[in-house]
Amino acid sequence: MHAIDMYMPLAHMCKQQEQVRWRLDARDRRRCDMSTMTPQETDEVATKSAQTRIALAAVAVTLLFASLGQTIVTTAMPIMVADLGGMEHMTWVITAYLLASTIGAPIAGKLGDLYGRKLVVQIGIFVFLVGATLAGLAQSMGVLIAGRAIQGLGGGGLIVVSMAVVADVLPPRQRGQAQGLLGAVFGVSTVIGPLVGGFLVEALSWHWIFFANFPIGILALVVLHSALPNVKRETAVKLDIAGAFFLATFLSVAVLVSNLGGSVLPWSSAELIGLTAFGLAALGAFIVVERRAAEPVLPLSLFANNTFLVVNTVGFMVGVAMFGTITFMPLYLQVVQGVSPSVSGLFLTPMMAGLIASSAGAGQVMSRTGRYKWMPVLSTALLALAMLSLSTLSAGSSLWHVALSMVLVGLGLGPVFSIGIAAIQNDVPRHMLGVGTASANMFRLIGGSIGTAAFGALFSANLARNLDGDLPDGTLNGIGSISAELVSHLPLQTQREVFADFSSALHPVFWIAAGMAVIACIVSMRLQEMPLLDSLSE
Repeated sequence: MHAIDMYMPLAHMCKQQEQVRWRLDARDRRRCDMSTMTPQETDEVATKSAQTRIALAAVAVTLLFASLGQTIVTTAMPIMVADLGGMEHMTWVITAYLLASTIGAPIAGKLGDLYGRKLVVQIGIFVFLVGATLAGLAQSMGVLIAGRAIQGLGGGGLIVVSMAVVADVLPPRQRGQAQGLLGAVFGVSTVIGPLVGGFLVEALSWHWIFFANFPIGILALVVLHSALPNVKRETAVKLDIAGAFFLATFLSVAVLVSNLGGSVLPWSSAELIGLTAFGLAALGAFIVVERRAAEPVLPLSLFANNTFLVVNTVGFMVGVAMFGTITFMPLYLQVVQGVSPSVSGLFLTPMMAGLIASSAGAGQVMSRTGRYKWMPVLSTALLALAMLSLSTLSAGSSLWHVALSMVLVGLGLGPVFSIGIAAIQNDVPRHMLGVGTASANMFRLIGGSIGTAAFGALFSANLARNLDGDLPDGTLNGIGSISAELVSHLPLQTQREVFADFSSALHPVFWIAAGMAVIACIVSMRLQEMPLLDSLSE
């Protein structure tokens, strides 16, 4: 025993010395390589470095463009649904975008692997702008939701293909830092989006929030044209159209069931049971098709990969918590706290400040140390505490309580994004980089789609039950007509009752989100940490 006890510290010390020696040797090799280069080789290295920076700048602009389209509507939703027709459809403005993004992400990721990222991103921007035009011209809720769905198809592809470019131009050791910076870009857009949306609603009308995407979209097209190379494929490939169809069908049914169940249709109704069975049949068909496809849209072999499985399970759980928060916090602030749409958007700023700091910080730690396993574990534990804090909000809660809770939410979200994508890109085969990157976004958006729809149904049912008997007859034309303006005209005592009813209807949403974060924390502990290389593999 004593010999073993003496040996273990010695072995650990030797291992540390070997790691230090390896790092010093690598540094010396880099110095040697630079010192022995000819002027032409030095110029080539400088040119490649400049091209990499331009490519990353293009990625950042594209990500900003796509994520702005996702977040710019949050503070404007109460105004839009009041203008076009009812709160019971409110969550579909976001759910349609998230669902379409979820469907578009794996397809765009696969197309990027097959035909190159540049072409797929350019098509994605065009599709996104078509959807924005339709939504901006909408005069009915149906047209608005259709426009948001088209936007989502383009936006989902833009986000995942842009992030896959990072793996094309940077070695694994540097990807964590780059993905952290992209997470910061996403955070900035999530702050700017609600602010711009609130400002445009107050200064002009809600229609203009969709036209605001055009300048950034044009800028992204210009930068991408010069930043990314054209890729010509030598051999023809057979697209997995059947697999894409069955995957899209299954995802659509999953969101429909969560949105309709318990609100529009009873859970035990024949219609809902039939819809669920249809979705399960689509899932079965998808599995059969993917096993036989030459180029599957989502290779089933990836589900045997520990990193792929753990990161995407965690991403699903976190997506539920994140989009539930983004969707319902502006509503709480506008109706219960009585703030304007633009001010309610400001309260997403603390969340994004926390997300930016933790995402960038986690990426730096990953790049410098090569270690990353425990960062998602700690961050999801913090996210659970943040959700529990939000579950205590009431009409008497201070705005400082809201702001601090939102900071904690952001700190909990950041490392999951930057570390998860970089870990997947490090562990999947190079020819599956697009699909692997898309999976991280897809599962997070699945969680967001189902979470937003399910939370919306839960909130509406709770609010209807809470308000029963508290409002004078004829005050509402259904639960969908309630708004901050309507509540402001009620007697003072009735307002207090409505505020209490609103707050208590939200509490179960955050309790469930906290539970999902706890599960994500436990699953994160199963992640197997893989070595990060300092060079690009061929």
